[in-house]
Amino acid sequence: MKLSIIIRCFNEEKHIGRLLAGIMEQTVEDVEIIVVDSGSKDATVSIASNFPTKIISIRPEDFSFGYALNVGCEAATGDILLFASAHVYPVYQDWLELMLKPFEDERVALVYGKQRGDHSNKYSEHQIFAKWFPEQSTMDQPHPFCNNANCAIRRSLWEQYPYDETLTGLEDLAWAKQVQEEGWRIAYQAEATIIHVHEEAWKNVFNRYRREAIALRLIMKKETFSFPVFLTLLTKNCLHDWRQALHDKVFLKEFFNIFLFRFHQFWGTYRGYKQSYLMDNEVRERFYYPKDFVGKKEEKMKGRQRIDYAKIHHKHSHHLPE
Repeated sequence: MKLSIIIRCFNEEKHIGRLLAGIMEQTVEDVEIIVVDSGSKDATVSIASNFPTKIISIRPEDFSFGYALNVGCEAATGDILLFASAHVYPVYQDWLELMLKPFEDERVALVYGKQRGDHSNKYSEHQIFAKWFPEQSTMDQPHPFCNNANCAIRRSLWEQYPYDETLTGLEDLAWAKQVQEEGWRIAYQAEATIIHVHEEAWKNVFNRYRREAIALRLIMKKETFSFPVFLTLLTKNCLHDWRQALHDKVFLKEFFNIFLFRFHQFWGTYRGYKQSYLMDNEVRERFYYPKDFVGKKEEKMKGRQRIDYAKIHHKHSHHLPE
């Protein structure tokens, strides 16, 4: 199977070099890399051009998440199309190998991998990643949750079902729901780990969840997201995160930040949905309710080769962030 990697970006000079350098270290070689840039004003395009990439520029006014993906997919020649956000980077050298493996089952339409944050991410977002991306893989997921920051699909299916260019976000969920309803399988690969860096101001957290709620209202239409639901989810998730922070011995440090993140998350969701529809129970459970409390777990290496970014910095010293 030939692999094409599609990266959407806008002003990502701080991160895209690390992602591209990580791709160069993978056990899967001879991959096609397509960068879809929507009008970056920084050094993003310059950095990407120093790697073996095909760069496609679109006008900022034409951008939607679905449109940028469709442009990249149209230019790709691979049998499998893998999507990675420009501000992610792989942890292990077998990331791509693991993302491809489930496609050996001809019934699998989509594979998405684990995401974790780094020191830049808000504390509550680490809890969200742990809930959305658990430690156990599944080759036949019962619900359509997925995330295009670390996701791959069959090109043949994209040709039948291009991404919805009208949505304000969550085009990945809409696509997964459509193919799953057609009988295709969705797989989650827990060991295909990437680090997803979010360095957001509070207003950006609000806008992200508001934008996604607007999209979800159009994708799934079963329940209202009322003000009492906002209060309930805010309370439950704050209590969960405070308990986890107490366990992690960062309670005082993170107390107020936890409240601020969860408030902006659910207030944005409430404003996006306001008196409209939410989603089905399984997807709502994954998106909004806190995970079970867990102690700290060490990820098992199992002989896998971790990418040493400090070492490969010397190969691409003028392309990578400090």
